[in-house]
Amino acid sequence: MVTDPIADFLTRIRNAQLASHRIVEVPASNLKKRLTEILYEKGYILKYKFEEDSKQGLIKIALKYDPQTKQPAIHSLERVSRPGLRRYAKPADFRRVKNGLGIAIVSTSKGVMTDKEAQAQHVGGEVLCHIY
Repeated sequence: MVTDPIADFLTRIRNAQLASHRIVEVPASNLKKRLTEILYEKGYILKYKFEEDSKQGLIKIALKYDPQTKQPAIHSLERVSRPGLRRYAKPADFRRVKNGLGIAIVSTSKGVMTDKEAQAQHVGGEVLCHIY
């Protein structure tokens, strides 16, 4: 039983990149699907596919690497809020990730979105993770 599904999602991606895998499979949930869509929109992964099965479904993620140096597109995945210590922020309190080069993913009342989208819509929420 997984107590923190978001940390499990991030760890699976991190471990797959360290092992230079092209594809990683993650058990699906609506939150993980939205996190995957954000990673794709921001160019951190090549593509993704949602597959239904008799259980909860799977998300297949094709990881992105630099063709010359073979370095992964995602340099760091960092879980911010966790079950034992939730981290919330107002739109004015979002800190810049890697001096503006990275993104923070925030769970708001209007859905899961990046920190910049949350600031534009003037909503705060739980800071799930930082990616750069």
